[in-house]
Amino acid sequence: MLAHVHGRKLRITLAGIGMAAIGAVGLYEAVKVTPAHALTRRTVCAQDLYVRTAPLGAWMGTLYRGQSFDVDHYSSDGAWVYGFAYGNVNRWGWVQNGWFC
Repeated sequence: MLAHVHGRKLRITLAGIGMAAIGAVGLYEAVKVTPAHALTRRTVCAQDLYVRTAPLGAWMGTLYRGQSFDVDHYSSDGAWVYGFAYGNVNRWGWVQNGWFC
């Protein structure tokens, strides 16, 4: 009986450690700091380009022809670009790829 109780406590402890590790990884991903690197400044050639909170996410502003966007990274399929939108938006967000000069 004592071994069973200790065995159960060990399983609970290992499960708790596992959940804490998963939580720590999730927290790290949420707050990790990306090392500084040069962004690529691109010029919008489309008449207007919607800036979104995520690929196909909520609209949060519009870039117009001639305004700038600093590219930080691309979505896994390359269809979307994340970066900083200048002009009247002045926020980080996502735009569709393929609309730059």
